[in-house]
Amino acid sequence: MTRPSPPLPSPPTPLPAARGEGRDHSPLPPSGGRGVGGEGHRLHATLLGLAFLWAGTAGAQVAIAPFSTAASGNAPPPGWSELTFPKIERRTRYERLVDDDVTVVAATAEASASGWIHRLDVPAANARMLRWRWKAVELPTGSDLRTKAGDDAAARVYVTFRYAPERLPWPQRLLYDAARVIYGEAPPHATLMYVWDARAPQGATFANPYTDRVRNVVVESGAARLNQWLAYERDVLADYRAAFGEEPPPISGIAIMTDADNTRGRAAARYGDITLSSR
Repeated sequence: MTRPSPPLPSPPTPLPAARGEGRDHSPLPPSGGRGVGGEGHRLHATLLGLAFLWAGTAGAQVAIAPFSTAASGNAPPPGWSELTFPKIERRTRYERLVDDDVTVVAATAEASASGWIHRLDVPAANARMLRWRWKAVELPTGSDLRTKAGDDAAARVYVTFRYAPERLPWPQRLLYDAARVIYGEAPPHATLMYVWDARAPQGATFANPYTDRVRNVVVESGAARLNQWLAYERDVLADYRAAFGEEPPPISGIAIMTDADNTRGRAAARYGDITLSSR
């Protein structure tokens, strides 16, 4: 849907989201048919501004700092940093601990949302194979990633792609340019979000309820395999083409997140090492 050209917004002053209204965890501006008024308060919460900046990596090799070689503790290991959301004050608790003789990241959300990110800048063709393992411990009661009010998950792995203004229609480009003015950096062009959802069936792919520039890919669903370490492999290049119908820009970041702020409940998971490779 087209819309009139909105002016570049000033930094909004949003009110906290009411229970059931939903709060956005996507790293992109809203792409529905409304202008920045009305939904404008979500722009401030969705852009993540500086969260998904990218840093250069040498050549085509992808170096993602492993959790397994880090010492125990609460701070992100070198190469990772905290991902927070404007106007979401409660943060998920992350801790590096030993599980089955391997150091992993344990995440516990209590009506909270935040994550850890690792910045990258690598062509998707050189990093098409994403591999990781995780263990969901507790699903957020009432969650449903197809709705704003239920936009919580026990486990998420994000793959973000560098802003590509030449690919966007001018209304979305204006919103991205506004983000650049406000935060000093544009959000990602698009995001693939691999999720463990409580309701949507495994294998489903659908747009985030706030923006179609983020696509949820359900790799695990329901409680049947809670408390089990599960390993996954995804062809990011193929998933991006299927989700967005175009070739991807370079990958700009990897993130993990466990959240329960919209449902105001609890969620918990553990994350093992994450790797990207050409094959």
